[in-house]
Amino acid sequence: RFLEYQDRVNGDSTSSVHMLDINPEMLAEGERRFADSEWVRDGRISFTVGNAEHLEGLSDETFDAYSIAFGIRNCTRPEQVVREAYRVLKPGGRFMCLEFSRVENPVLAAVYDFHSFNVIPRLGEAIAGDRASYEYLVESIRKFPPQNEFAQIIRDAGFTTVGKGYENLTFGTVAIHTGYKF
Repeated sequence: RFLEYQDRVNGDSTSSVHMLDINPEMLAEGERRFADSEWVRDGRISFTVGNAEHLEGLSDETFDAYSIAFGIRNCTRPEQVVREAYRVLKPGGRFMCLEFSRVENPVLAAVYDFHSFNVIPRLGEAIAGDRASYEYLVESIRKFPPQNEFAQIIRDAGFTTVGKGYENLTFGTVAIHTGYKF
């Protein structure tokens, strides 16, 4: 979508995307989905198996933007991922992280917790035959720092945030965290 936006809205046919994932199968799926795209033919998308905690082979101050969605909570050291993002971003660059978060309203949080711990694993078992993965999903969300703590991790890495540093979506079940490198 980024490249489509750059092409269509900004008339920029030089922007590129570097996709990185620690899971080769996940990365291969991304490559498969983009195989017939003009961006792959033009060399504007690259795919690398790698660890977000150690972006080996990526030089300092290389990228204008860094985004990670629903993945940082699966990293052993999210604070190291954020530091690496800071390292590879150019001055003026933007870090964006979309991740599951905590519902802040106590009444809604109780409903959400009941649904998360009782309904989601059962649905996973019924639909995918895999209860354990959906239990892990719920547990990993609960272990990830709440929004304000993660926003502080972003600031501690050197980023500047605006306001709280995040925007809650769907009552806080998901949040977009943003930091700028100046």
